[in-house]
Amino acid sequence: MITTISSTKRDTLRRLGALPIIASGLAAAQSSKGARTDAPRVALVLGSGSARGFAHIGVIKALEAAKIKPDLIVGTSAGALIGAFYAAGFSGVQMEDLALKVKDIDIVDMSSGTKRGMVMGDTLQSFVNRATRDRPIELLGIPFIAVATRLRTGVVATFRSGDLGLAVRASCSVPGVFIPPKINDVDFVDGGLVSPVPVRIARDAGADFVIAVDVSSGPLNATPVGIYEQVMHSFEIMGRSLAKLEADQADVVIRPDVTRIASTDFSSRAAFIQIGQSAGARFAPVVQEKLALWRAGKKRA
Repeated sequence: MITTISSTKRDTLRRLGALPIIASGLAAAQSSKGARTDAPRVALVLGSGSARGFAHIGVIKALEAAKIKPDLIVGTSAGALIGAFYAAGFSGVQMEDLALKVKDIDIVDMSSGTKRGMVMGDTLQSFVNRATRDRPIELLGIPFIAVATRLRTGVVATFRSGDLGLAVRASCSVPGVFIPPKINDVDFVDGGLVSPVPVRIARDAGADFVIAVDVSSGPLNATPVGIYEQVMHSFEIMGRSLAKLEADQADVVIRPDVTRIASTDFSSRAAFIQIGQSAGARFAPVVQEKLALWRAGKKRA
């Protein structure tokens, strides 16, 4: 049944519907009066790196201990996975607990009868959405951007709203390993192909101060054995220079020393987290000092 509403009633409904927006705008304006104007918008950029991405959790734990909290999180591949949980309200300790307990079967669903990849990706998507209570990206506690690559054109893609699990799945879809997810008739693959440490994307999103975590330390000096190892080895060779170029545009770059452990060694999660925490603890004072200098410069200006 189609219901028709008169113009008078329609105008009244519009005004009523606008009240929450007006109220929220007034509240924001009032709160901004008391807000600090010398505080930079801080972005935490988490790079790609497969299993080495667990080091991001350790870095986050160290930054939390130093009371350094980002206003924006941008992540690629493994960095998008960790960043999604952090943006959703998980602390470093909570992420560590989850990382050490999760099993492969919880996030990996092997495919059959297709040549496009070995892993479907549905299970990873469901895992993220279930853990974050099906919240879309725009409703996370901290603004979040996941970075992926459009397969056909090779152009970078960013996800800033919508299905969080799907965005993470797209960002993590290593070609040849994951079947590329299709969104609005576009196939997406791993963001590390075009933006392994997405500092520029954070800058374009309005970040004044960028902390980048680069875990793409290059491949081990060893011959990869399996198909997955060969794919990741090739990724590391291709992405090494691009990752360094991107990361060096940040205000602070944290590079955990993960070179001695293969990026495909998911059994070394605890070691990666500890390495990340040690690196984060070393660089936290550097971040604090540079933030203080930024604020001082802002006051002089």
